[in-house]
Amino acid sequence: MTASSETGAPFTAAMVQMRTAMLPETSLEQGIALIREAKSKGADYVQTPEVTNIIQQNRKALFELLANDEDDRSLKAYRELARELKIHLHIGSIAVRATPERAANRSFLIAPDGGILASYDKIHMFDIELDGGESYRESANYQPGETAVISDLPWGRIGLTICYDVRFPALYRALAEAGASFIAVPSAFTVRTGEAHWSTLLRARAIENGCFIFAAAQAGKHESGRETYGHSLIVDPWGEILAEGSNTDTGVVLAKIDPAKVQAVRKSIPSLQHGRRFGLKDPKGGPDHLHLVRGSA
Repeated sequence: MTASSETGAPFTAAMVQMRTAMLPETSLEQGIALIREAKSKGADYVQTPEVTNIIQQNRKALFELLANDEDDRSLKAYRELARELKIHLHIGSIAVRATPERAANRSFLIAPDGGILASYDKIHMFDIELDGGESYRESANYQPGETAVISDLPWGRIGLTICYDVRFPALYRALAEAGASFIAVPSAFTVRTGEAHWSTLLRARAIENGCFIFAAAQAGKHESGRETYGHSLIVDPWGEILAEGSNTDTGVVLAKIDPAKVQAVRKSIPSLQHGRRFGLKDPKGGPDHLHLVRGSA
């Protein structure tokens, strides 16, 4: 099990809360304006939500607008913007073409020189049926990723996740054990699940791993008819909410981040060092006792 012992200097993190449109050009105009606002307020690291470029529920229309990484105009524009503003710009995700029949929900961490530090494909697909007829089948259009991703920032290591991933704590523990001081959760939560679980899930992931959680969110009623929850959050390793967006408004929320708090909290409650692997007793004929062994990264 590893954990970074290096502590970076304090920095300002900004979560951009958007209402992505059905066309990439319209969404890009909104995103650029909000990222510039974040920079003007002193942000060093800026994160946008999941599906920053397009929210389109019609499959045919979606695939007509998709491009691969190299040709995607939004990604090119955001790389140039990061270079101009000299910031670490984390595009929470954009829909890109992975194969002729499938898209990828892909996150991009962009350096101040415009280079791509890391990319991550959302692992867990949001396939659910909610009461009232609200349903989502992300796997119908998107192929899931298979690899967890961690990257170095000047202030510490960051783990990359996207939205529905937050319901799978093993991913977050793996990132924390690999040394992540910060974990990104750019999202487009539904209103119903957001009201019930959003804050609780994000605070839980922060507390159980002793890390900062950065979660930029989509907010309000979109052109496509979809409604998203908003409430972009920055949560510290103790579970305290440092900044929170509104439920429907677009905008920017910021907080000063002190990476030293990660080390302090993990020293106070060293749960990352205390994890144990265990067997499961099967009442129908399994082992007579639990067999515990020390966990390892």
